Amino acid sequence: MKALQITKYGEIKESLAIQEIDKPTFSEKDILIAVKAASINPIDYKLVEGKLNDMVPLKLPATIGYDVSGVVVEKGAKVSNFEIGDEVYARVPQEQMGSVAEFVAVKSELVALKPENITFEQASGLPLTGLTAMQALERVGIKKNDRILIHAGSGGVGSFAIQYAKAKGAIVYTTTSTKNVDWVKALGADRVIDYKTEDYKEVANNLDIVFDTLGNDYTFDAFGIIKEGGRVTSIVGPPDEETAKQMGIKDYKLPEKLSKLIEEKSAVYKLTWMQPNAEQLNEIKAMVEDGAIKPIVDLIYSFEDGIDAYEYLAEGKAKGKVIISMADLF
Repeated sequence: MKALQITKYGEIKESLAIQEIDKPTFSEKDILIAVKAASINPIDYKLVEGKLNDMVPLKLPATIGYDVSGVVVEKGAKVSNFEIGDEVYARVPQEQMGSVAEFVAVKSELVALKPENITFEQASGLPLTGLTAMQALERVGIKKNDRILIHAGSGGVGSFAIQYAKAKGAIVYTTTSTKNVDWVKALGADRVIDYKTEDYKEVANNLDIVFDTLGNDYTFDAFGIIKEGGRVTSIVGPPDEETAKQMGIKDYKLPEKLSKLIEEKSAVYKLTWMQPNAEQLNEIKAMVEDGAIKPIVDLIYSFEDGIDAYEYLAEGKAKGKVIISMADLF
């Protein structure tokens, strides 16, 4: 079968290649999916560039990609929750990474039926960003009437988080650039802050929650705009002690600056290290079918143009998700 593989660490164009490889083997609890579409994510090209070697060591060559939507074509002897022909979607676990390929094997307990009212391309864009946003917001107990700032509302995670927070009844502030203001407003945000002309710290304050998707100073600055006892949930900041343990970091202590900010505001701080979760994918399916969540697709590339897709994603200009379609392979 054909697969897009990381052949070495370095620049995207020089380090990715379409290769002919063996069809994946699968265990008695796995399903084999014929891939119809795979969405791509920043973690993918960070792996290519070698920036995550310590956390995610790879044996090269390695097929790239975590998000998948497709059709079940084979299943293990102990799989009872899916049938051949089922249309499914999933965030592939690390040990089975490799969704930008003709076929991928996935643990059946991590897979869900795809929403019936959207395409394979749209469905493939939901797992990683949807699970990341859900888990980050649920870790700090988002609820009705919470006032929340979501950074980078035009990105994959941000655009999902706006819709999810609104579905929960929250009052949503978000940041984006001038050209995306109207587009992000259409997602349902109550106040869109144009970071090119406005200082978000002057517009959004006394908040219940800040969703930090940018890291660095944005993580620390979040504590200046939450109320006493507010919550900061991050996907890029330093780990909290619970997440550090989950990530296998031993003898971890919060950075002194962060610890002091938490204490001064009696705040809650959480970093989310997203985990595949079929139950949450089923929740997303229901929300999509009810119209509460709409998949946001920026561009769709053919499999043959997959390397170009990654180069485009790395530019950081995508509005929503970038998808690789496998239609030309079947």
